[in-house]
Amino acid sequence: MPDSLSPLFPPALPNRHGMLAVDELHTIYWEECGNPDGVPVLFLHGGPGAGVSPQHRRFFDPRHYRVILFDQRGAGKSTPLGECRNNTTQLLIEDIERLRAQFGIGKWLVFGGSWGSTLALAYGQAHPQACLGFVLRGIFLCTSAEIDWFINGMRWFYPELYEEFVAPIPPAERGDLLAAYTRRTLSADPAVHLPAVRAWSRFEGRRVYLLPQPEDAPNDALDLGLGRLESHYMSNLGFFAEDQLIRDMGRIAHLPAVIVQGRYDVICPPLSAHRLHQAWPGARLKMVPDAGHGALENGIAAALVAATEQFKRSGRFQ
Repeated sequence: MPDSLSPLFPPALPNRHGMLAVDELHTIYWEECGNPDGVPVLFLHGGPGAGVSPQHRRFFDPRHYRVILFDQRGAGKSTPLGECRNNTTQLLIEDIERLRAQFGIGKWLVFGGSWGSTLALAYGQAHPQACLGFVLRGIFLCTSAEIDWFINGMRWFYPELYEEFVAPIPPAERGDLLAAYTRRTLSADPAVHLPAVRAWSRFEGRRVYLLPQPEDAPNDALDLGLGRLESHYMSNLGFFAEDQLIRDMGRIAHLPAVIVQGRYDVICPPLSAHRLHQAWPGARLKMVPDAGHGALENGIAAALVAATEQFKRSGRFQ
């Protein structure tokens, strides 16, 4: 059961882990946790570029679930770190299918938050026959409106962070901040890309939680994966047609799902979760009234664990 002071299950170590070469350039890190004979779950991290952490294993009862986690191309322990060549949503979906084949899994529960919810929807729509259901958090549909909000809408809530984010960019380039940052994050020169990815990561990280949190120590590896891959994917609209994930909902609307959304999420605002629920009336939407974007905020973590526990009991969501 979860800890008495936390909605999460106790910390767990992987049963095994390894690296999988997915093409001539990229090798991805994977790990397997929990019960090797349990119900399979695929965990998809956010960002893109954020990578998995030990905390992500704790949303699942390790006696019941067989949890597969991996660092997406260019993220975490996958190599090369921050690499944007051969890095598209469609290629990530192919990587997931390689992992499913490697582990001999027929169907799995798909769990993802933020960008992980985007990738979960895209994967499910490409391979609905491989999915048992979905647990999704902090919905991001990767539309142009959401991307513009992420970059520019923040000034309405965090004007001081926005001013800090804009400051390194010359006035002549501020009309398109995403393009200006993408040019810098993708630069081969560390003197150019490191300040840019640090600024990008700070701009995002300081608005994840509803209430201010102590800032983490600087982490150039995390910043490089996050700053480069987020700007790369956003500048390409996630490699989707506009509103593709809503348009193609008919492919997975028959499958069970729980959507967990923080009411005061300023990174992925609730409108996207609302739109997804409208297109997926069989899904259950849990709006957490006192939370922002963070998966580890108490109310969101509790709702996510409640969803995996309910699926454990019935194989469905009520």
